[in-house]
Amino acid sequence: MGTRPDDLARGLESLVAQTGVELDIVVVGNAWTPSGLPKGVRALALPENLGIPAGRNRGAAEVTGDYIFFLDDDARIPSPTFLADAIAKIEADSSIGLLQPRVVDPSGVENPTRWIPRIRKGDPAESGNVFSVWEGATLLPRAVFDAIEGWGDPYFYAHEGIELAWRVWDQGKRVLYAADLMANHPAVKPTRHEYYYRLNARNRVWLAKRNLPWLLAPLYVGSWTGIQLLRSLRNPAGLKSWFGGWLAGWRENPGGRRRIAWKTVWRMARAGRPPLI
Repeated sequence: MGTRPDDLARGLESLVAQTGVELDIVVVGNAWTPSGLPKGVRALALPENLGIPAGRNRGAAEVTGDYIFFLDDDARIPSPTFLADAIAKIEADSSIGLLQPRVVDPSGVENPTRWIPRIRKGDPAESGNVFSVWEGATLLPRAVFDAIEGWGDPYFYAHEGIELAWRVWDQGKRVLYAADLMANHPAVKPTRHEYYYRLNARNRVWLAKRNLPWLLAPLYVGSWTGIQLLRSLRNPAGLKSWFGGWLAGWRENPGGRRRIAWKTVWRMARAGRPPLI
């Protein structure tokens, strides 16, 4: 949105510095026109703020390549061989359809556990299969991205990384948290966004309505409702807004339905996490 020019410059610098790959880079301006970009980096100005996932999809349509990498404007990749190393992992194991690196705040403050996309967080330096992703730095083969029809446009903000991961699993691939690869991001709280609680709840319901077999949809929403109620005992802030989003999720159209197969549910369960929590 053009509000973090210094962060954006650092992120682009880390991309331009990549070695061992050929890059086609576009900066998507959600309701602004990016300017002052490095040589060879293109701008895509959107007339209005379409939200994060829709903005990513518009940018993806503008670039070519065998792989597609998404980097938020306040993130960067410290190693100049990051992309080459990540691609090498995928090419060495064709079962990988999506890769998320380990995320570290470069200032040295404690890293939020939410960056580790596991329920049982464990050691952040341990790689493994995951069923959601932190969306700020993600790499996919272009063929996989096209097959899953990209990010979920309607979400605007929050949980689009869960759907993306589920859709990759539904393609017969797996999602890898690659702890030996690193991205940098400041440890800021997501609650800084005024719409955090509402969209967090609405999109939980939409995830179920868009993706899950109807038998599982109420179980998934119910489990997360219980989790939110337990969390509210420690921190009641935002609970009213959260339930407003919860109701909106059931009332509003989530933008279509792309149900994952029962065999995908079974694969996810065998790999460690059925889509119930």
